[in-house]
Amino acid sequence: MTILVKELGTVAYDVSYAAMRDFNASRTAATEDEIWLLEHPPVYTLGLSGKRNNLINTGTIPVVETDRGGQVTYHGPGQLVAYLLIDLSRRPYAVKRFVTLIEQAIIDYLQSIGISAERKAGAPGVYVTGKKIAALGVRVKRKGSYHGLALNVDMDLSPYQGINPCGYAGMECTRIKDLIDTINMQEVYKSLPEFLLRQLDLSQSSFSDVA
Repeated sequence: MTILVKELGTVAYDVSYAAMRDFNASRTAATEDEIWLLEHPPVYTLGLSGKRNNLINTGTIPVVETDRGGQVTYHGPGQLVAYLLIDLSRRPYAVKRFVTLIEQAIIDYLQSIGISAERKAGAPGVYVTGKKIAALGVRVKRKGSYHGLALNVDMDLSPYQGINPCGYAGMECTRIKDLIDTINMQEVYKSLPEFLLRQLDLSQSSFSDVA
């Protein structure tokens, strides 16, 4: 089935969170899968494993508890978020493999623009020279996935100092802009979905751009 790739612009976290849950709850066997590309205003999110002692100094940035996997992370302008609303009953892999495929898509995309990235054992996400450049967290309910990935492109990294990112004290974060000065958000919006779809075993022609 077709995967629709939708660029949604800047959306408040609580609005997109409610929309994802509603989408998953109402989907049927005929519902097409979707990938939502967007950015959030500044917000910290706590996953199901999140511990509040990893919130160090959040200041005026709101903290939202969510039902995704993982610990605490930060979202803000200049970070590309991709929410993957995928019916896993149509696919020949389990949740753990699904997460691995998402990581590989990010690694492959970064490689395509000249950045060498890797996984870390026991720490989901994607890293460049030990610094986290992309966070992952998914939820699967009724065999449908939601939540997804957050890739640091050209964002203010200072809010990460207010938390232990993903529960790791002292973890450093990085962004594409620090590695490739000429990058811009629209290039990433345009290119990343191709790599996600490739890892999901779909051809490049199997998606539609929806503004």
